[in-house]
Amino acid sequence: MPQIILSFSLSLIFLLALTFCSVPSLARLNNVRSNLSSLIINLSRSRNVISQNYAISSSLQSDPLIFNVVEPLRAIRDGYLMSLNIGTPPQVIQVYMDTGSDLAWVPCGNLSFDCIECDAYYRTNKLTNAFSPLYSSSSLRVSCGSSFCTQIHNSDNPYDPCIMAGCPLITLLKGTCSRPCPGFAYTYGGDAVVVGTLTSDLLRIHSSSPSTTKDIERFRFGCIGSTYKEPLGIAGFGRGSLSLPSQLGFLQKGFSHCFVSFKFASNPNISSPLIIGEMAISSKETSKFTSLLTNPTYPNYYYIGLEAITISNMTLKKVPSKLQEIDSKGNGGMMIDSGTTYTHLSEPFYSEFLSELDSMILYPRATKLEKQSGFDLCYEVPCPNNNRSFCMENDDLPSITFHFVDDVRLVLPKGNNFYAISPPSNFSVVKCLLYQGVDDEIGGPSAIFGSFQQQNIEVVYDLENERIGFNPMDCAATQ
Repeated sequence: MPQIILSFSLSLIFLLALTFCSVPSLARLNNVRSNLSSLIINLSRSRNVISQNYAISSSLQSDPLIFNVVEPLRAIRDGYLMSLNIGTPPQVIQVYMDTGSDLAWVPCGNLSFDCIECDAYYRTNKLTNAFSPLYSSSSLRVSCGSSFCTQIHNSDNPYDPCIMAGCPLITLLKGTCSRPCPGFAYTYGGDAVVVGTLTSDLLRIHSSSPSTTKDIERFRFGCIGSTYKEPLGIAGFGRGSLSLPSQLGFLQKGFSHCFVSFKFASNPNISSPLIIGEMAISSKETSKFTSLLTNPTYPNYYYIGLEAITISNMTLKKVPSKLQEIDSKGNGGMMIDSGTTYTHLSEPFYSEFLSELDSMILYPRATKLEKQSGFDLCYEVPCPNNNRSFCMENDDLPSITFHFVDDVRLVLPKGNNFYAISPPSNFSVVKCLLYQGVDDEIGGPSAIFGSFQQQNIEVVYDLENERIGFNPMDCAATQ
């Protein structure tokens, strides 16, 4: 779904945010219910698109002393968090790592940050702090004349944001108006919206050497005071100028991540490695690379072509051509998105996929849990001695293999398809398929490769060579 940037006065923006509260979610209609405590909740955000191309920041390109950024990612129940060290002195804010959006933003104001209709889990488990610009001596509002302000308001006319800021005509013509960039609203898939201002401050990053840090001045991010269904900040890793890799100057190289299993969610001792820069790309001979697809309408996001799916070595018929390529309007292909929890496949192919899977599984269906959770296939799987840790990894459920363009065959690790959504009972445990169908008739990607299916796979974004690599491994063993 294309991103919508709304450029209104702040009072109208906040009214808009409240209006969104009455809109039913389309992308989250099949979300699981929060009363199943062990269930993974789908936080399907990011289908954000900014059509303009902007110059890449050269913050680090000219610095020969640092070639890589290395940051740990912490698994929580619906994604992976990284820490942003912002301000002087630094304030540590945890945000989602999201390859499906561009903007980096953080909650602002310890007392004033407000999230409307956010899950009770986030209200009772304070996962991150809010950023306080008043306590940072280096914090500044971005000027209305900045190209970053033009982008956040999605305007082809560089005068527009300064006109909204109330700059006199003479200062527009001379380029001398220094009024702050007007407030903005930024929307995500599933009708989520964030409202705030564009801010600039110092960002501290870590090198491949744990003791080495680098301070990036004038890092631009959204300082968000109010959201609808977005409880935590987001670090966008798309290819627009506001994304984190772009502002660090690394889009000419790339990045990689290796997501640990969701079973390590909230375990402070186990993290997922995130590498940005040359080290993420070099020495990846074991990775299998598939070409990035070019999207003429939405060039800032990562699309690959899915050709077929194999279930337990029995080939499912090839997927529709719309999953393999992108048309002239920017529709089709598979979007790879760490900000969507589990994989989506377009109808009617998804229903055919479910039927093929169900025909191969002999375990009894758990139809009651299917209705409660919203998942499409759930089974009662034997669990000897009610040992959940053992039963999480051991079963006779079918394997699933994705076949991508360029003859890339990716066998998904065992735990990436079915998940035990409740504790063992009577020597059995219910496991559900964590995939979802999507109607792509309204346009956009025909499939989404979500973070749950990316567990225990090193995913390499080789942007210099326009390709994405996959290398299955035990990501927790890289600690």
